[in-house]
Amino acid sequence: MPELPEVEALTHFLDERVRGRTVEAVQLLSFAALKTFDPPLDAVRGVELLSATRRGKFLALQAETLWLAFHLARAGWLRWRPAMEIKPGKLGRSPLALRLRLDDGSGMELTEQGTEHRLAIYVVRDLEQVPGIAELGVDPFSAEFDAEALGHMLKKASGQLKHALTDQRLIAGVGNAYSDEALHVARLSPFRRASSLDAEETQRLHDAVVEVLRDAATRSQGLPLTDLKAEKKTGLRVHGRTGEACPVCGDTVRQVAFASKSLQYCPTCQTGGRVLADRRLSRLLK
Repeated sequence: MPELPEVEALTHFLDERVRGRTVEAVQLLSFAALKTFDPPLDAVRGVELLSATRRGKFLALQAETLWLAFHLARAGWLRWRPAMEIKPGKLGRSPLALRLRLDDGSGMELTEQGTEHRLAIYVVRDLEQVPGIAELGVDPFSAEFDAEALGHMLKKASGQLKHALTDQRLIAGVGNAYSDEALHVARLSPFRRASSLDAEETQRLHDAVVEVLRDAATRSQGLPLTDLKAEKKTGLRVHGRTGEACPVCGDTVRQVAFASKSLQYCPTCQTGGRVLADRRLSRLLK
């Protein structure tokens, strides 16, 4: 799933290519992906694009009177075509969800693999009309995100640290992978109650979140879109590295599997050496 650093890189990539260009054609290939009807998707034809921007994990193309926004969700991705051809296609018959061609012949494709169908596309007059954007919390790259602000969020949060860090209503843009990474850098258990952190632990977690995200964004900047996923994987310390040695202490990275996702952590660095077998044992890690 693309998270803030990858979406930041996609935003810069698109902004350089769409700014000042006119949308020549648009083609919807996944009816389920389009979440709005007024304005219609056809309204983007003929508009001049002013910029590409990001809100959390949402990408948006801005025109004078409307926005084309999309969320790639777990299995979505963006492909850029220097020469885009709008071909006939049937709804739902391929991973393709949307094609958009600009007046210089280039364009983008939105794709989604798998069967979950969570890719979301919106045409709106104001970005706040996108439900997910209207509910977003603070952006970790903004000046408003400091240790004090994080402390206030965590005190109000219910449940565990892992859940709080990935709650988009609290912090916009952090997902499963980078929450694992930040918690490892901060030496905190993902199962600590969010409201239990003291001032020093909160500062540590804040610094870790910013460090992890900025490092990933720096590494992703300027890469071809085809390399972004691979770059994300190579830069991870614990996420997706179950069974490997922790790069800090050498202990074995462990995993907790849930119904549709998993998290990874280092027992020595994060839980005092205690191993969490599954969610039912989370009470063992305070």
